[in-house]
Amino acid sequence: MSFIITPPMSEARAHEIATSFDLRALPADFLANPYPVYAALREREPVRRMPDGSVFLTRSADLMAVYRDAQAFSSDKHVEFAPKYGAGSALFEHHTTSLVFNDPPLHTRVRRLIMGALTRRAITEMEPGLVQLVDQLLDDMQARGGGDLIEDFASAIPVEIIGNLLDVPHAERGPLRAWSLAILGALEPTLTAEQQALGNAAVTDMLAYLRTLVAARRQRPGDPERDVLTRLIQGETNGEQLNEVELLQNCIFLLNAGHETTTNLIGNGLISLQEFPAARLALLQALKDTEGDEAAHETAMSRAVDEFLRFESSNQLGNRRAVQDTQVGGMALPAGTLVTLCIGAANRDPAQFENPEVLDLAREGNKHLAFGFGIHQCAGLSLARLEGRIAIGRFLQRFPGYRLTQAPVRGGRARFRGFLSAPFSVG
Repeated sequence: MSFIITPPMSEARAHEIATSFDLRALPADFLANPYPVYAALREREPVRRMPDGSVFLTRSADLMAVYRDAQAFSSDKHVEFAPKYGAGSALFEHHTTSLVFNDPPLHTRVRRLIMGALTRRAITEMEPGLVQLVDQLLDDMQARGGGDLIEDFASAIPVEIIGNLLDVPHAERGPLRAWSLAILGALEPTLTAEQQALGNAAVTDMLAYLRTLVAARRQRPGDPERDVLTRLIQGETNGEQLNEVELLQNCIFLLNAGHETTTNLIGNGLISLQEFPAARLALLQALKDTEGDEAAHETAMSRAVDEFLRFESSNQLGNRRAVQDTQVGGMALPAGTLVTLCIGAANRDPAQFENPEVLDLAREGNKHLAFGFGIHQCAGLSLARLEGRIAIGRFLQRFPGYRLTQAPVRGGRARFRGFLSAPFSVG
C-alpha cells in the first residue's frame, strides 16, 4: 500500500500563492508542500517585500551574505518578540535569552561553554551508547511487528541523547517532548492564544524542573568534559560564568534544539525513503556494498543524511534584523528591517545544487544550509549528524522492507518541517 506523502502542486497554484505570499496567512497546501512556492518566489521575487515590511529571502547566495555579515544583521529578538509574546512573559524571557537568538558577547560565552562539552572526542564516545539505544528501540518495534516512526523511534532518540548530555534522570524525561513542542511551536509566524498559553506554561514548568536539577548538580557536579550542565554551571577556567537566568534558559534551549530538529531529520529521512523507492533501493544497495568496510559505510550514510537535511530541512526558516542601512540581493534595507531566511528554499536553489528537486543520496559537495552558517551555525551539528547516521542506517539494516501502514501526519508548521506520526510495519 502506498500513500501520497507530499501532494503535488500545479505551477499556476504555486504562482498564485507566491503572488500574495504572507507568512501570517499560509494556506494548507503550502504547508503540505512549500517547495513549488519557494521556486516561484526564487524565480520571480527572490527578495520579496512582505506585507508587514519585512523581506523574505529564497536564494542560497543571499542567505549566505546575511549569515556572513553579523555586524549588519542581528540575531537579537527583543524588538521582534516583545509585541509577539508580551515583554516580561515566560516565552519572551526564554527566547530572548537563549543562544540562538542572541548576539555576542552573550552568544559567544554560551556557545564556547557548550562547544567545550561537544568536542569531537566527546561525540565519538557517545556512539556506543547511541547504538545501544537505537538497537533497543529496534528490538521493541521488531517484537511488535512495527510501530510509529516518530513516536516510537525518531523522537525517542534525541530526547535520550540530550537527556544524557544534561544528565536528566531517566524517570524524569517524560514531559520533555511536550515541553519542547509547545515552546518551539510558539516560534511559528502566527500564534494562536492557545499556542501562546501552552508555550508560556511549558517554559514555566521547565524552569521549575531545571531549578531542582541545577541545585542537585551544584551539590554533586558531574564531569564537565561530558556533562554540559556541569560545564555551564562551573563556567570557564578564567572564571566567567552564566548568571542563573542565562543558565536555566540555555538549558531549555539545549533540550529543545537537540530534540525537535533531530526528530525531524530521522523522521523525514525514513519517510522520504518511502516516498522515493528508487533512492531507497540505491541506499540499501550502497549499505550492502559497504558491509564490512566501516569507513565506506559511514561515508555512504553521511552523504545520505546530508541529503535528507538538504531535501527536507528540519528547520525551514531563520530570522535576522538589519541594525544598519544595508542591502541584500540588490534591495536596499533600512536599519530595523526584519529579514526571514528561507532555508528550505535555499537548499533547493538550482544555482547551488544540480537537480535540486531530486533526492540524490550519493550527492557530493552538499553545501546545504540546514545548520545555518557563520557564528550561529548549529553548535550540535556533529551530534545531529551522528544521531541521523546511526538511527537511519541501523533501522534500514534491521528493517529493509519496512512500509507505512497509514498516511503519515505532518506537523502542519512553516518553520519546523516534520511529522507527528507515521505508523509502519517492519515488512
